Amino acid sequence: MRVLNFGSLNIDYVYQVDHFVQPGETEAASSHQIFAGGKGLNQSLAMARAGLDVTHAGMIGPEGDFLVRTLAETGVKTDRIGRVSMPTGHAIIQVDRAGRNCILIFGGANREIDAAMIDAALSGFGDGDLLVLQNEIAGIGGIMQKAHQRGMKIVFNPAPFTAEIAAYPLHLVDIFVVNEVEAAALAASNVSASQRSEASLAQLDPVPSGASTALSADLRSVIKTLANRFPSALLIVTLGEKGALAVQNGKEIFQPAFKVNAVDTTAAGDTFLGYFIAGLSENRGLKASLELAARASALCVSRKGASDSVPFRKELL
Repeated sequence: MRVLNFGSLNIDYVYQVDHFVQPGETEAASSHQIFAGGKGLNQSLAMARAGLDVTHAGMIGPEGDFLVRTLAETGVKTDRIGRVSMPTGHAIIQVDRAGRNCILIFGGANREIDAAMIDAALSGFGDGDLLVLQNEIAGIGGIMQKAHQRGMKIVFNPAPFTAEIAAYPLHLVDIFVVNEVEAAALAASNVSASQRSEASLAQLDPVPSGASTALSADLRSVIKTLANRFPSALLIVTLGEKGALAVQNGKEIFQPAFKVNAVDTTAAGDTFLGYFIAGLSENRGLKASLELAARASALCVSRKGASDSVPFRKELL
């Protein structure tokens, strides 16, 4: 299976802090590092390091060539990455003592995606191929429409969540990958009736064994809303240190997280997505794919950085 990841390319400026900066506060950072990043780049690295055939499409500015080299060195095909005069997208990332992160993103070149570039990037892809999308580039709705017309399956990670997402053709999405915050925002968004799949209210199975402490009543309500709104889609909800949940056709599978000493969670979700997609492509089934993804993300959070922390498949053996 070929994968086209049409996603962001960012330069990550990472600052180690005692605690996240509060309004009106000035805090000294204990360290400063620069990494290749962006949810799109991180997910391409994760899928490639997991063993998938991945092409990355996106846009960089004059200072972004090292991002392309980072992808190419991992085996990602980079011939569909364009260049513009706009500065490369970047992120300001605070990482606190507990390894949690707080991220500010500047879109830059990621927002320069136009119809001509979309057509060029999708050229040659079709039935049986997979499109992976996040929400850090322009043109998402058009990309979904054109990929669907080509017969591609669509994976969507609606991060960061913005109001524009409600206008995307979300009924075309085959797999949603969301964290708890994104799931709640998606459930609460004013998605028009024309964007919803037709179905009766979803009846979910009882809470899976081991998941009862991970799923609050509010989260279960959110999951039920999303299952009803997108009944034909596979819904993956990542729950941080608690694990992850897969929901499809009224069935739920819970995967607990592997316990590690977390030092930086920056690319954990991207690593999870990449390895989960790899597991599905290998016909491992939902449970085994969730476990593979959980192992990979546990290794990721035990390291500092974004792209540098994404593990290679051989490290999971």
